[in-house]
Amino acid sequence: MKIMIASDIHGSALYCRQMLDAYEREGADRLMLLGDILYHGPRNDLPEGYAPKEVIAMLNTMKRELLCVRGNCDTEVDQMVLEFPIMADYCFLELELPVEESEHRNTGTPERLNAADQIEKKRDSITVFATHGHVYNPHVLPPMQDGDILLNGHTHIPACEEIMDMNGNSYRYLNPGSVSIPKEGSRHSYMIYEKGTFVWKDLLGEEYLTWKTGSRF
Repeated sequence: MKIMIASDIHGSALYCRQMLDAYEREGADRLMLLGDILYHGPRNDLPEGYAPKEVIAMLNTMKRELLCVRGNCDTEVDQMVLEFPIMADYCFLELELPVEESEHRNTGTPERLNAADQIEKKRDSITVFATHGHVYNPHVLPPMQDGDILLNGHTHIPACEEIMDMNGNSYRYLNPGSVSIPKEGSRHSYMIYEKGTFVWKDLLGEEYLTWKTGSRF
């Protein structure tokens, strides 16, 4: 499955339209939004193209393809006008990693050779704890297992970092940045997950960061 991940639209119809154009261009199966969909928030200036009603109309037409978690700027009033669930504080994603195939030599008789003897397939997956970031983040970790991924928005800054808890467990912190109000010189951006690889792209589709999960860390 190919998943597009984006966050912090903050009511910008201009950048929401560019995000949906990128989603169509990518041919992804699902679009995951990490919160702060309609309201710009008291700490932010109005984003360019601020028009929450237009954002509502655009996203409601996509409701069957959206997965969402609640941001600190998302409220019950927003849920009343959006036709897809946005009020969950977090969700778990179990992402399948690519099948690894390795040929095995078998010195037995031809009668004993079969597909299982010749090809060994290893299936694996990785668990993602997806949440906006105002409750759970690298400084306040949720309950996770060693090797899991913490996926946040909220900061408006793209990230791909290894973090550790007080018990020495290692996790990967990922952040797609913001669709409409990027900070610290970052780009208007999103992420793509496909076949064990996370790719960060700007809204024009230019890749600027890649992380492969094959070796976990």
